[in-house]
Amino acid sequence: MKRSLFLLTLILVVFSISTCYSGDIVITSGENKIGKDITLIVEAGEHYTHPLKIMKFITVKTTPQIVVWIESADGKYIETIFVTSRAGTQSWRKTPGEGVPAEKLRRKTSLPYWAHKRGVVYKDGLYLPTKDNPLPDTITSASPKASFSLITKIPETLEKFVILVEFNNSGDFNEFYTEDSKLGDPGYTGGRYAGGQPAVVFAVEIDTTSETKTYEMRLIGHSSPDGENGNLYEDTSNMTTGLDLAKKITVNIE
Repeated sequence: MKRSLFLLTLILVVFSISTCYSGDIVITSGENKIGKDITLIVEAGEHYTHPLKIMKFITVKTTPQIVVWIESADGKYIETIFVTSRAGTQSWRKTPGEGVPAEKLRRKTSLPYWAHKRGVVYKDGLYLPTKDNPLPDTITSASPKASFSLITKIPETLEKFVILVEFNNSGDFNEFYTEDSKLGDPGYTGGRYAGGQPAVVFAVEIDTTSETKTYEMRLIGHSSPDGENGNLYEDTSNMTTGLDLAKKITVNIE
């Protein structure tokens, strides 16, 4: 009986990890917002998805956690435009071998640059949203399975600002960021089930008063590997496949 229940649970976990958007993916965020129309187009990189072995004979493809937000020209957080629902609502899936109940999983190594920029501290001292205090449905969505477009609006009063995107995919370890690294090691990113290469951050400055309507985002660094702070690290020399989550990101201003 216990074995059957375990197998059923495992099948549900695999299905939930594997099932998400496919095809031409268009996400609309903040449908009731009033303001300037913008479209963010993400072309998936070669390693946008990552094969994750959860049991000896079972491997699934994970998709990244993603967040898009805006800041003032001088780096002050303004607003979150979009975030994948796992990170925005604390709906993490427990993987075999983890000794923590699913409802208590926090994954602080996922999107730490954004989380600290947002600056909301929850009861447990961490910065990611919780089930009790999730981000609204209007800006959260399942992680897209491939390249996608995000359509949203920004306040009319914003003329010059910065759009940022942060990506994190679990399980994409390399020779520096290893799954057997221990807390305190330079390559520690959360351990076998919550780790991988650190999240990468892209950004672009937007000036709506100019004639430019299309902007290309650039990689500006990676987040804290262990999720302990909100620092941005420009040196990405220890990263490999983690740099290939996005091939190109463009922003169109209507």
